[in-house]
Amino acid sequence: MMLKAVLPALPVIGGLPGVKHAAKDVPDLVLERSGVTVDPAHLAKYNRVCGFSDSDTLPATYPHMSAFPLHMALMTDTAFPFAPMGLVHLRNSITQHRPIGVGETFDVSVRAADLRPHPKGRLVDLLTTVTVGGEVVWEETTTLLARGKGGADERTPAPLGGVEAPSGAAQWKLGGDLGRRYGAVSGDRNPIHLHPLTAKAFGFPRNIAHGMWTKAHVLAALQNRLPKAFTIDVEFKKPILLPGTVTFGSRTNGGVTTVGVTSGERVHLVGRITPGA
Repeated sequence: MMLKAVLPALPVIGGLPGVKHAAKDVPDLVLERSGVTVDPAHLAKYNRVCGFSDSDTLPATYPHMSAFPLHMALMTDTAFPFAPMGLVHLRNSITQHRPIGVGETFDVSVRAADLRPHPKGRLVDLLTTVTVGGEVVWEETTTLLARGKGGADERTPAPLGGVEAPSGAAQWKLGGDLGRRYGAVSGDRNPIHLHPLTAKAFGFPRNIAHGMWTKAHVLAALQNRLPKAFTIDVEFKKPILLPGTVTFGSRTNGGVTTVGVTSGERVHLVGRITPGA
């Protein structure tokens, strides 16, 4: 799957039939996985990498692990409008309608939607739904940016427009191998996360942390303070270079928690956690 993702970015090969992505709209495809169960050993490894304490329910970011292979299958289909390599994971929204038990069996579906303009190119959403016995228990919107010329203002305001990262005192020291460790548990082995040399090939000074690891670690830091039902919206700003040290901050007002991950004046993530009904 990762090879299929890389091929469209290669000179000459990327323009070949069966490799080139040339669609003008999102494909009318729904990809599904049924009867998904959790491997306790994999969950334990995910918890260690992301910082969660063991529990009888899944971390709110964990269902993304089951959706990621479907995301890759959708993005590597030539009916998808953009080649996967080079897409920027700009925003992510997860709604946990209720916690999912570790022993529960669930179904996952993924589709693409809402191709739209952005000042730096175009945006597209990957919509994921998780159901248990027909009940929708978890939903995710993964917003991807395809950089390009001829961009335009977004049709609606950005969800976190004007939200600033709160200051904090908690410091996270991140090792240079974090991208490899998270890549091993998530399956997301994008070269920009793995080694300095592979990251430099894509324009980064060294490898960078996965955005979904950062989001997961934010929730792990607040694990004992989260409601059973909530929505967490985040926007990924500047990449976190590895190794490195970042600062986590949070502020709660009226039941809504604003979160941020920064280093000095650089903002890496800003987010908002809203309790559900």
